[in-house]
Amino acid sequence: MPELPEVETVRRGLLPALEGQTFERVEQRRLDLRFALPERFDARLQGRRVMQLSRRAKYLLAHLDDDMVLLMHLGMSGSFRIEDRFVGEFHHPRSNAPNHDHIVFHMVGGKTITYNDPRRFGFMDLVGSRDLASHKFMAQIGLEPLSGALDGARLLSLFAARKAPLKAALLDQRLIAGLGNIYVCEALHRARLSPLRAAGSLKKGEADRLASRIVEVLGEAIEVGGSTLRDHRQTDGALGYFQHSFRVYDKEGSACPTPGCAGVIQRIVQSGRSTFYCATCQG
Repeated sequence: MPELPEVETVRRGLLPALEGQTFERVEQRRLDLRFALPERFDARLQGRRVMQLSRRAKYLLAHLDDDMVLLMHLGMSGSFRIEDRFVGEFHHPRSNAPNHDHIVFHMVGGKTITYNDPRRFGFMDLVGSRDLASHKFMAQIGLEPLSGALDGARLLSLFAARKAPLKAALLDQRLIAGLGNIYVCEALHRARLSPLRAAGSLKKGEADRLASRIVEVLGEAIEVGGSTLRDHRQTDGALGYFQHSFRVYDKEGSACPTPGCAGVIQRIVQSGRSTFYCATCQG
C-alpha cells in the first residue's frame, strides 16, 4: 500500500490540474470502489471549485468551495493520470487498462484526471469540512511526521511506558500518521535502533536520532517520487525511485551498508509483516 511519500508525490502531481480548478463534469463509471460512492457523487461535484488540495496521513483531501471535502484514498493499486484533451494523450501505463478507469474528472480548461484502480481497494467520499476531523477515517489519525512537530521529546511522550516493539509503535497510525513498513524499516536502520526493543525504553538521545531519521527518510523519498515496488505511479506515469536507495528493506542476506559494520540484513516477521534489519548495528 502506498505510504506517506507516495501519497505526497501524487498530491504534488495533482496540484496544477486540481487546486484552484473547477469540475466541469464527472464521469462515474461504477457505483462503488472499495465502498459505495456517495449518492449523486458526480452531480454534487459538477461545477465545484477546488480551493485547496491537502494530505492527511495517506489520504488526499480536496477542499471545495461549498465547504465539502472530497476525501480520496489510493488503496493498494490506485493511481491518477492527468491528460489534456486539447493537447492529446501522452503515454501512461494505466492508459492500457481502460477497464480499470473508474472515475474521470473533466476540469474546466481541458484537463482530465482519471482514477485507475485494478484492485479497487481505494475509495472516495464527500465530507462536510466541519465533520472532517470526526470522520471515521480521520478521527484516530496521529501526528503528521512532516508537520514540524515530530522531535525526540514528542516521541518519548508518545511511546512512554509502551511495551510494544518499537516497529509496531511506529506503525500505529493513532500515534504517527502515514508511516508504513518500508520507511519504518529504513528509519530504524539509519537510527541504529532495534525494531524488537520496547518502544517505551527509548532514551532521549535515541529518540532525537530516530525522529530526525524519520523526517530525513520521508523527505528523501518524496524528492525522488516515492518507492515503486508494484503499482505506485506518479501522475505523469513515472515510477518512484527511492527503492534504489533502500538500505535494508527487501535486502535479506545482503551486507549491512553501515560503514564499519560486518553484519548481514535479516528478515523477521512482526505482527504478520516483514521486518528487515541488521542485528549487529541495530542490536
